[in-house]
Amino acid sequence: MKTDINPITGNVNMARRSFLRYAGAGVATAAVVGVTACHKDRVIVNPGGTSDIGSDDIGILNYAYALEQLEAAFYTEVVAHAYTGISTVELNYMTDIRDHEVVHREFFKAALKSNAIMSLTPDFSKIDFSNRTSVLATAKAFEDLGVQAYDGAGFLIKTPEYLTIAGKIVSVEARHAALIANLISPGSFVPDDQVDGNGLNKSATIAQVLPIANTFLKTKVTAKAFNYNG
Repeated sequence: MKTDINPITGNVNMARRSFLRYAGAGVATAAVVGVTACHKDRVIVNPGGTSDIGSDDIGILNYAYALEQLEAAFYTEVVAHAYTGISTVELNYMTDIRDHEVVHREFFKAALKSNAIMSLTPDFSKIDFSNRTSVLATAKAFEDLGVQAYDGAGFLIKTPEYLTIAGKIVSVEARHAALIANLISPGSFVPDDQVDGNGLNKSATIAQVLPIANTFLKTKVTAKAFNYNG
């Protein structure tokens, strides 16, 4: 699938047919759109710029959308302002990951429609984008957090089609996590902080994930239906 991605903004342009083919679940996507269009729950946005993800499956989709927004914004910045001494291979890796995250973000945005949380404003002031160690450490934190978030919230998804889509996306995120870990320490693509002694990826709850994600967001995200009030 060919996508036209602005290297500065990270915005992606693609035909609707290609978008649905990317998801590998055109019917499932239509189901998401159909349900969200008539869902009674609405995303809560207060004047202070805080978004609540909502409840039920819509809440979980918004939760994923929030994390994908954060990752897409981060990798867009990484590619636009590559760290000192970056190799062609590493720049290609970062560009590929950026493209994945942008498509994931746009997928959730299109599926959720009016039920989507607001576009979040990142806060990357503590990241030195000119420094490889700073960038890769942050990338690892984001990728590990994202995989743990998907794994920790999967059991909450009630609609089988949504679970299928989440499974396809988290498998890509896990590939990212393994790659970043290996760039930091060659040969350690499955370190102990990612996979437990049973060969299972570690997971985290919504209440554990959002406080960490919010440290990199000016727009804070809450999940009141899932016991996280910020």
